[in-house]
Amino acid sequence: MSQIHEDVKQYYGETLTTKDDLLTSACCPTDAMPAYLQPLVANIHDEILSKFYGCGSPIPPKLDGLTVLDLGSGSGQDCYVLSQLVGQNGQVIGVDMTEQQLDVARKYIDYHTKKFGYSSPNVKFVKHFIEDLSSIDDASIDLVVSNCVINLAPEKDQVFAEIYRILKPGGELYFADVFADRRLSAELKADPVIVGECLGGALYTEDYRRQMAALGFHMSYTVSDSVLTVEDEALKPKLAHINFSSQTVRAFKIDAEDREENYGHKARYDGSIAEFEDRFTLDVNNVFAKGEWVAVSGNVANILSQSRYRDGFEVTGDFETHYGGFGSDVFEQGSACCVPDAKAGGCC
Repeated sequence: MSQIHEDVKQYYGETLTTKDDLLTSACCPTDAMPAYLQPLVANIHDEILSKFYGCGSPIPPKLDGLTVLDLGSGSGQDCYVLSQLVGQNGQVIGVDMTEQQLDVARKYIDYHTKKFGYSSPNVKFVKHFIEDLSSIDDASIDLVVSNCVINLAPEKDQVFAEIYRILKPGGELYFADVFADRRLSAELKADPVIVGECLGGALYTEDYRRQMAALGFHMSYTVSDSVLTVEDEALKPKLAHINFSSQTVRAFKIDAEDREENYGHKARYDGSIAEFEDRFTLDVNNVFAKGEWVAVSGNVANILSQSRYRDGFEVTGDFETHYGGFGSDVFEQGSACCVPDAKAGGCC
C-alpha cells in the first residue's frame, strides 16, 4: 500500500465524518441530478447519503439487467441507485478500500433489498484497491462507473487497464472526476488534505487522453464540464495557478480511431430509451432529438451500432469513403471544391 492509499483511507475513514467536513467543492455534485434519479435517491438510507462524497451524477441510462461495477463505491449511494435501475435480474458490485465506508454500505443491504421489493440482494461490496480488480473476471462487466474516486488512485494507468480488462466488448466506462489543465507538483500530490479533497490527484487532461488511448479507449466523450473553484483560505494560495474542472466523461470498449473521422454516417434516435424520450445526449457535441437525422463521426456511428444503445438508433453509412476529419469546414462531403465557398478560377 502506498502512502497515498494510507492518506486517503485515513481522510475518508477518520478525518471526514460527513460531507459537511469537506473543505472544497471538488467532491460535491456540480451537475443537477437528473429528475428521474431523484426519487431513487430518496429511497436510500440517510446515513449513506450523509457520507456521500461524489462530484457528479455518473449514472447513464438503459441499465435494466446489466452487471455494473462502481469503483470507489464509498458508503454505497450510487450502488443503491444503480440497484434500482438494473432491477432484480441485474447486479451491482461496489469496490472500495476503506473499511469504515464499506461497513456503512454493507450495513444496509437487507434494508434496501426490502425497500426495493427484491427477493434477494442484487448488490455486494468488495474490499479492493481500484488498481487491482483481480477478483473480477475478464469481459464480465457491462458498465463501470465511478464518482470522484479515480483521482485518488496513485497508479491511474493501472486503474484504466483493469477497467478495460473487465469490460465486455461494447461495454461502457462512465465516470465523474476532477481534471486539471496541468500536471501538479510532487509537493501538491503528496499533501494529504489536497489529495483527500480530490485535487492533488486531479487528472491532467492530456495524460488521461494518452493513458486511455494506449489501452484501446481511443476516444473519450465529455458529457458535462464545470469549473471548480478553491475557496478555502489555506488551500487557495497553493492552488491558484491551476485550473480545475469537474467533468463527467464516457468511453466505450469499441474499435475506434484516435480522432473523429468523417465517413458520411448519419444517425436517428427513435426515443425508446426510458426517461429520454425526446432527446438523447451522448456528449456535449452529439445530441440527438427524437426522429431527426444527425451527421456523426465513424467512431460515434460504431458506438451507436455496437453498444447497448444500439436498439434506440438507426445508423446509415459505411466506411468505404473518407471525407476527412469530422466537423472540418475545409472539405464538403461529396464536393470537388477545396473550400466550400471557393470562387470561380480557384480550385473548383
